Amino acid sequence: MQKLIVAMVFGLLSIQAQSAPSKYEITILATNIANYGGRGEWSFGALYESDTESVLFDTGFDEETMLHNAKLLNKNLAKVEKVVLSHFHSDHTGGLLRLRREYRKKNTNAFTKVYVAKGFFAQRYDQSGAQLSDGKTGPGSYGNAAEFKKAAQALGIKFTVTDAPLEIAPDLFITGPVARRHEEYVGPAGLFIKTGEGSVLSPDIIMDDQSMGMMTEQGWVMMSGCGHSGIMNTTEILQDVEDKPIFAAMGGFHLWQASDSAIDQTANWLVEKGLKKFMGGHCTGIRAGRRIADVAKIKRTDHSHTAVGSTFSRQMEIGRSSVE
Repeated sequence: MQKLIVAMVFGLLSIQAQSAPSKYEITILATNIANYGGRGEWSFGALYESDTESVLFDTGFDEETMLHNAKLLNKNLAKVEKVVLSHFHSDHTGGLLRLRREYRKKNTNAFTKVYVAKGFFAQRYDQSGAQLSDGKTGPGSYGNAAEFKKAAQALGIKFTVTDAPLEIAPDLFITGPVARRHEEYVGPAGLFIKTGEGSVLSPDIIMDDQSMGMMTEQGWVMMSGCGHSGIMNTTEILQDVEDKPIFAAMGGFHLWQASDSAIDQTANWLVEKGLKKFMGGHCTGIRAGRRIADVAKIKRTDHSHTAVGSTFSRQMEIGRSSVE
């Protein structure tokens, strides 16, 4: 009788999983806010888990952050083989090498397939033309992109550089570089790249910024690390892949210093695209996230400021960390 009950429970769970509108549960493992025991920092990282895939989007800043928070939340990162890096900045790439060193002991393929957008390995310079070397800019804890790449490859990491949207796992699509159709650039100033056969310093507008879209029965769930390409531009790339609503948006959108008019424009754009749920973390800014929710008339249960431990379930419900 006991075996029959167990079988019925597992059968019910299987049916529920199959009927869920999403294949993946998403758990935030790195962002600015954390509750008791968690480690919060200016960074981002999120884990996607399905029955067959574990995919990591960004890896935090400090190399211990993701390890600490994953263990606290009882997440087995040894299953992660695919990693998406939203852009080269250290607060999104800092944990990669440490994660590979830690989990290759349990899975030789852990953290070996890393997807970046074209331009990720472009060397960045200061306004005098000197290469950055302070280790805080990125990628990883490096200022030199070639050195980061060499160190990663020595650990068995293989990079896939994309220049167009790509499905990396069932229902998970990365955008690749995002065409600047509306916003030109959302982000900090002060970094430069060399153009014109390496002789001209041009402002870096982070052309390697990319986001990820999860296709669900309700439409797209969009995830950005910082959204330096702009939310509006990114939504259009996903809808070019498949013309479905942008049902939910989560992650960093670099609106913490934006004007009210810019935030309102973004919110109204998202409403037109079908937004029903919003989880703005990292560089979005709590004020901006709240304003987007108000303008979009998103109810309280469908809005989150997103802390370490916040979740987005297969049933498309937001689970809040206790600190929220």
